[in-house]
Amino acid sequence: MRKIKLLGWVLSAFLMTGSLSLFAQQGRENNQQDFSEFMDRKGNYYRSASGKPGEGYWQNAADYQIEVALDEANFTLSGKVTLTYTNNSPEPLDFIWMQMEQNRFTETSRGTLTTPVQGNRYNGDVDGGYQISNLSAKVGSKGTTSSKYLIDDTRMQVWFAEPIPAKGGKATVSMDFSFKVPQKGMDRMGRLKVADGWIYAFAQWYPKVAVFDDIEGWNVEPYLGAGEFYLEYGNFDYKVTVPYNHIVVGSGKLMNPNEVLSKELQNRYAKASQSDETVFLITPEEIKNTQLTRPKQDGTVTWHFQIKNSRDIAFATSDSFIWDAAKINLLSGKTILAQSVYPKESQGQEAWGRSTEYSKASIEHYSKQWYEFPWETATNVAAEIGGMEYPGLNFCHYTSKGRGLWGVTDHEFGHNWFPMIVGSNERRYAWMDEGFNTFINHYSTLDFNEGEYPSTLNETRRFNNYFTSDSREGIDNYPDVTNLQNLGMVAYRKPGIGLVVLREYILGPERFDNAFRSYIKTWAYKHPQPADFFNHMENVAGENLSWFWKGWFYGNGNIDLGIAGVQPYGGNYLVSLENKGDFPMPVLLEVSYDDGSKERITLPVEIWQRGDNWIHQIKTTKKVTAVVIDPDKVMPDINLANDSWPVEIYK
Repeated sequence: MRKIKLLGWVLSAFLMTGSLSLFAQQGRENNQQDFSEFMDRKGNYYRSASGKPGEGYWQNAADYQIEVALDEANFTLSGKVTLTYTNNSPEPLDFIWMQMEQNRFTETSRGTLTTPVQGNRYNGDVDGGYQISNLSAKVGSKGTTSSKYLIDDTRMQVWFAEPIPAKGGKATVSMDFSFKVPQKGMDRMGRLKVADGWIYAFAQWYPKVAVFDDIEGWNVEPYLGAGEFYLEYGNFDYKVTVPYNHIVVGSGKLMNPNEVLSKELQNRYAKASQSDETVFLITPEEIKNTQLTRPKQDGTVTWHFQIKNSRDIAFATSDSFIWDAAKINLLSGKTILAQSVYPKESQGQEAWGRSTEYSKASIEHYSKQWYEFPWETATNVAAEIGGMEYPGLNFCHYTSKGRGLWGVTDHEFGHNWFPMIVGSNERRYAWMDEGFNTFINHYSTLDFNEGEYPSTLNETRRFNNYFTSDSREGIDNYPDVTNLQNLGMVAYRKPGIGLVVLREYILGPERFDNAFRSYIKTWAYKHPQPADFFNHMENVAGENLSWFWKGWFYGNGNIDLGIAGVQPYGGNYLVSLENKGDFPMPVLLEVSYDDGSKERITLPVEIWQRGDNWIHQIKTTKKVTAVVIDPDKVMPDINLANDSWPVEIYK
């Protein structure tokens, strides 16, 4: 096809009829519906319109004491959990609901029965589930003890003899529990056979209280698969008894190193905590050398951990771990420990030998850029798990290497900010943890080792095949409803891309970072809803972004801005722009002149309030040779053909 010289139809009309008729055309349509509120974001007593907790905001608290023991012969974990529950809500509670996630691993669980016949990532063993006994529930220190409970799938309802008083009433629930440790634990926990023994990855391992909040009351969605977790904050004190030759790593601080580590291992641990370089605690050659590394040579040993102001805990144990560690430096001057445990199969500098280096870099970056990491250790565990996060501890696949290991390690540690510090509801709003985390991973990857590994999140147009497909789904879909083939886009990439566009194209880094840091600080250890995020970002950044939230996060449309033509006029130039997409966006133009110079012009999103066409006048004495929309290609605009003038691609 011959090269086309574009003349905007509006410009032709302008030259024929004059300026009054031209500019009158720009007001004939009205797109105000694109800019109007799309959800109820009004403030109330509990949550303010500024996106902060309101005067009456409350959330309940859950403190746990847990003691468990591993029976390797039967692959079971057994023990006792005691929950101290504080009801800060404005109403008395006759009962509480608890999450019983190991019950997912039964033949009749809802999760099993809703798994496709062909299977998926969330396949799991079906011969498990909790055994519960000796349940005791009591309000206050002198209340009457109740043993009444009801278990339905992955939920347990525990009743009290009298209600837990509102606004600070306390209750305790204790029970004995045991379960068979699944070998395949839905890619989130389980056990892995390696050359030297078994690796046990324990998550969703103790009965835990569900969230009672001002939005839903009790949040009792069952544990099915894709939907993750929503948990209360509190303090954890837990003890894990294992065979003497095991190493245990867990969320929080190891409280009894003198009892579980040999003198040599204690010395190495202390050395690692002062070293910026990775230090071996147990080398590959020392895995079975219990004389060197363990204080006992028979029986069992109990490892004791504590973590404060956390929403969950996880741990791993094995007799087959290589163990290394290094110091993490925080801006406050505090230092904590990065550590990795992995089998011989995972060793090597091209693989898990760099895990602690990756872990240290990841935690230091996020702490500097967004909010300081609050816990004493950051642990990476090699297991047969693609990647899963818990406070201060990850499970990543034991065969991961190089860029893949960096990516999964960095992603899972990023989850310490979303949702471990900012406690959103993962079971409903995956985009508020996976998407936000994917966004911060982008900048961490660019920062790591001067860009050793590439990030693709800013290459937004590489995903246009998805954005234009008929099978695409909206970000606001619940994760358990979303087609698993789309989950990576719906929960991870699309919201991550949206935040990159918001930072780099709409608000700019300074305004965005001020707002995002404020959001994290404001909602740290609390339970924000989507409206709280939207309101807070708008109030701190100083921008009404309803059109963007509505179009990108709560819509399924696409962006298509175009240049209809460029025409000289009165010694200047007129650029005819059009919005052929499903929602508006600001317009960044790069104008090239015949003297080789370039100029960037930003037009506000409000130009589209009046319609889908707009004329912009470039005032210049130079000759315009080219005009391009979004020269850095930040926006995922689905149509490359109309982004530039002259259009050279048509030949």
